[in-house]
Amino acid sequence: VKPMTPRCSVPKAVPVGKSASLHCHENEGFPKSTYSWYRNSEPLSPDSKSSSKAHNSSYTLNPATGTLVFHAVHKGDTGRYSCIATNDAGFAKCEEQEMEV
Repeated sequence: VKPMTPRCSVPKAVPVGKSASLHCHENEGFPKSTYSWYRNSEPLSPDSKSSSKAHNSSYTLNPATGTLVFHAVHKGDTGRYSCIATNDAGFAKCEEQEMEV
């Protein structure tokens, strides 16, 4: 079963240096969906250490739960975030949401 459009929650504004949690979830898809996050339409690597684009970012992305946690946000984390739920039957994307740092 193809995933439904996931519900995404993105904080509107986060003070520099604070942590931020972004959530993405849908429960119609079978098999269970995995989740990937995008900032300004660029995919976020599941591992912030290995991504050159995220060299200043410190975050943890859990593809199984759809949770993206920034440990300490900085100005470069400002942007439009969206999430895609994917399984063997297809994928679905939530609306982009702005996060201001």
